[in-house]
Amino acid sequence: MVKVEGFKGFNRVYQIALGGERRLATINLAPTVQVYGERLVKIEGVEYRLWDPYRSKLGAALLKGLKRLPISEGVKVLYLGAGSGTTVSHVSDIIGERGLVYAVEFSPRVMREFIKKVSSFRRNVMPILADARFPGSYLPYVDEVDVIYCDIAQPDQARILSDNADFYLKKGGSIMLAVKARSIDVSRKPVEIFREEAKVLQSRGFKIESTIKLEPFDKDHVMILSTR
Repeated sequence: MVKVEGFKGFNRVYQIALGGERRLATINLAPTVQVYGERLVKIEGVEYRLWDPYRSKLGAALLKGLKRLPISEGVKVLYLGAGSGTTVSHVSDIIGERGLVYAVEFSPRVMREFIKKVSSFRRNVMPILADARFPGSYLPYVDEVDVIYCDIAQPDQARILSDNADFYLKKGGSIMLAVKARSIDVSRKPVEIFREEAKVLQSRGFKIESTIKLEPFDKDHVMILSTR
């Protein structure tokens, strides 16, 4: 028997019991459409998309004990480093039709695939081809947001996120930063890098709410949740 239930009280995030396992899922905002080969499961007329934590750092953070998810129905999200759209698509599911995610991606090739697989089917996703290091370049397209989610392979991730927050994050808004230690310095211990990135955020006025290690889903990665 397939059973679905809410996941730890998070808005529009679910857990489905399949084959003796409990799998993370969201309701598919674009019915019948897959983004990254994920399994679609229909239960009582509702189509769910299984959320692979090995392909999504946000999914991994949820399973590793994230206590608060600022991404919820109706919010606006600035997503830095949209990539192929795996996590963006689940964010789109969560925020629903009343929400909006501004998806910033630097690579034209990746953005073409993103538009083809994600934003073409989702009215609440706005693709933006731009460099997140220069937040002023997309000022005409982005309004004030409730949340900034950052997943970029840059050595100064925390600074880039903070610069974007100066432009777009509302007062009292939240940020989520996926820190990739190996993208910053392969010669140093990851824990040192995590501390330094947190200090950068604190120096820019953020209060660190939680730091979640993402192993075994992602090695040498943490998710930092902060507010300002």
